[in-house]
Amino acid sequence: MVYTRKNDEAVSPVIGVILMVAITVILAAVIAAFVFGMSGNISKTKVVASTVAQPDADRIVTTYQGGQDDATLAYVSITAPNGTVWNTTTTAGVLAQTAGVKPNVGASSVLYANPTGSFSGRDHIVVVGVFSDGVSQVISDTYV
Repeated sequence: MVYTRKNDEAVSPVIGVILMVAITVILAAVIAAFVFGMSGNISKTKVVASTVAQPDADRIVTTYQGGQDDATLAYVSITAPNGTVWNTTTTAGVLAQTAGVKPNVGASSVLYANPTGSFSGRDHIVVVGVFSDGVSQVISDTYV
């Protein structure tokens, strides 16, 4: 009987070296990203909130709830189900298609259905906060 002996001794050291080189390359890339400022253009999320409700077939009510970044909010923009964009134009939350004004915390903005129709009950509403530093952020994206 002839016994052959398989030599597997070099497999583990080769795999170990490859893993160490891979970890070193990944670490170098992460450190370089921080050192050279590649992560500097990531914007921070603003913290404000709104609620959206549909009390009847003729109205959709959006209420601004405020939040940590309330002081930097310039105005709120609401996209109606038909695609029309409305801005808050008073501190009470009155809507118009003109330049925006910051609403007070708790201010309610009302979208009315057109005179000949009503909302379907499954209407898509998008509420966007526009901030004084030029950042726009979706604060509500819902169906009512």
